[in-house]
Amino acid sequence: MAGVAVTIILVAFDSTIVGTTLPRVAQELGGMSLYAWVGSGYLLASAITIPIFGRLGDLYGRKPFILASVAILAIGSVLCGLSQTMQHLIAARTLQGLGGGMMIATAFAAPADLFPDPLRRVRWQALLSTAFAMASGVGPVLGGSVTEAFGWRAAFAVTPITAVFGLFLLFRYFPNIRPPRNAGTRVDWVGGILLILAVGAPMLTIEVGFAQPSHPVAALGLAALAVVSLICLVLHARRHPQPMFPMRVLAPIESRLLNGIAVMVGAVMFILIYYAPLLLQTELGVSPSRAGALMIPLVAGIPVGSLINGQMYPRMTQPQRLLTLGAAMLGLGCLAIITFDKQTSSAVIAGVFLLCGAGLGFLLPNLTLFMQMICERRDVGMASALVQMTRAFGSALGVALAGVVIARSSVLIGMQTAMICNAVLCALMVLLATRVRMRNT
Repeated sequence: MAGVAVTIILVAFDSTIVGTTLPRVAQELGGMSLYAWVGSGYLLASAITIPIFGRLGDLYGRKPFILASVAILAIGSVLCGLSQTMQHLIAARTLQGLGGGMMIATAFAAPADLFPDPLRRVRWQALLSTAFAMASGVGPVLGGSVTEAFGWRAAFAVTPITAVFGLFLLFRYFPNIRPPRNAGTRVDWVGGILLILAVGAPMLTIEVGFAQPSHPVAALGLAALAVVSLICLVLHARRHPQPMFPMRVLAPIESRLLNGIAVMVGAVMFILIYYAPLLLQTELGVSPSRAGALMIPLVAGIPVGSLINGQMYPRMTQPQRLLTLGAAMLGLGCLAIITFDKQTSSAVIAGVFLLCGAGLGFLLPNLTLFMQMICERRDVGMASALVQMTRAFGSALGVALAGVVIARSSVLIGMQTAMICNAVLCALMVLLATRVRMRNT
């Protein structure tokens, strides 16, 4: 589990460390027009590979894929550091996205293989969610510090160095658990292609539709492709004996509810991570370093909430109430952010962010754990990947929509609007969580 936690930290660093280095990269390589696609290429590649490798891990075991993902991330990071043009950088980041999606799909499903008992697994699941959240918060600070001290190319060396520790621990200690398979089992490649289109087309629709400038005709075409691909995927999955995306994963109503909550959690979480520092600096007059310090409670609150969640979970006969508690805390924190002004003390700001982080700590580990509990044992990888994928989709949608509102109004009005929308989403989470029926066993 230490090795799995290192890989989670690795993918979090890889997805966030570029944020503070990219302005200098784009300036040096002369590609500001391609600025957005450095992040978009990574997110798109990651999103389409999460469900694919979640399913392949169910069929062939997770150790080969988690080792390969660490290697791909490390190689991609080296290529990023050697990039001479923005096109090269985008290609290298897209390669890293493939490794990141493979890693997320296997790492978050690994505790289900190692700890079949959900009451034990919840604490280890909290460890992974905590590692991911804290590394996501540290990544931008680390990237900025390394870039200022040694240049932007050195920032891409963080991933390969971290990968060495992850590869050693995983190769030495992670068990190669192979699930039983029939001799005639074949990989459903047609279903895999349809799944890639069904996941990738909506993500591209968001990027193209909300880009500046936007391309509405292309966005409509991609949206139509997404709908057609989804319909074909459902029809194909119902006929295939072992489909890439087994529809039985979504058969329980709890599964559909949890994935709906995951979309909203992703949107709320990444709106806070991406735009709260902007609010602090532009509207409250906070320096970048102090803004980073004020954001620490948001990241630190996630492990606090996760640890409390891990202690409360075994004592609750209806653990879905923890989702309700987390969503309520997160919603209250978002409403409190609306009241921020230049007279708001640092202690109040830190306390509000701590409340938001603790709320996320109750939500993030339980979404994955509950999905693993309600699905069949043979589908645990796909179920884990599905909830990560829907959360990633919500993150992309939330960041894009909030960015449009901010660009067309102001940071203050945009953030106030976004926080009101976040509070509404949290209220919907509470409503959906009350309909989830889970019992400890």
